[in-house]
Amino acid sequence: MKDLADFPISDLKSIKVVFTDIDDTLTTDGRLTADAYSAMEALRQHNIKVVPITGRPAGWCDQIARMWPVDGVVGENGAFYFYYDEKAKRMIRYYVDSVSVRESNRQRLKSLGEKILETVKGCAISADQLYREADLAIDFCEDVPPLSQADVSRIVDLFEQQGASAKISSIHVNGWFGRYDKLSMTRIFAQDCLGINLETDKAICIFAGDSPNDVPMFEFFPHSVGVANIKNFIEQLSTKPAYITQGKGGAGFAELAVKLIEARK
Repeated sequence: MKDLADFPISDLKSIKVVFTDIDDTLTTDGRLTADAYSAMEALRQHNIKVVPITGRPAGWCDQIARMWPVDGVVGENGAFYFYYDEKAKRMIRYYVDSVSVRESNRQRLKSLGEKILETVKGCAISADQLYREADLAIDFCEDVPPLSQADVSRIVDLFEQQGASAKISSIHVNGWFGRYDKLSMTRIFAQDCLGINLETDKAICIFAGDSPNDVPMFEFFPHSVGVANIKNFIEQLSTKPAYITQGKGGAGFAELAVKLIEARK
């Protein structure tokens, strides 16, 4: 990983879309800071689109798409995208699975969640689970004392033994039935809502993240950035981001925004 200061100015000038994780990339210690929020606003004012790509739930994503200075959001690790059409004043929602499939999967995940809680002591169903439509989030350090890496890996194993996909974020293990991820839905969102074919135009995009569930994005985008706290997961990353910020969390994202804006001056 190179320092963000080494990012070529010519490449920074070409960026038109910033895809970004939320937890511990936009947030710092669980909070959306003023500098990170202002950075999103500033990017949009300079005609750079901002799209959060998150594991957070549908209920949160509805509010984010409506009220944050963003151009849409991909949620629950790729289960859907929400795009608020400001001209029509309506929300556009796109899901991988139908209502009936999501309902069936929720029942399967509920049973699996009970097994995980029985097997791995100290973990918990995430506090935001009530607002989820497609996945199950197991909390290993957000509202519970941090679990060991062995326990986190055991949670992943329990998901995968039942045929579910599982990804580790900085706070949760998210599991779901289906072969989608952050990248697959980002492709669909980019085409539907931005008119961008990522296979041919990914060089005009950049992705910022901080944890193992961001690896598909780091692998795909030649312009990728990890905020400084990604160092906590460095041994778990099969592909690392191209660049790293000096600042952690929201401060790192704001650092990236400043570089993108300065390159245009």
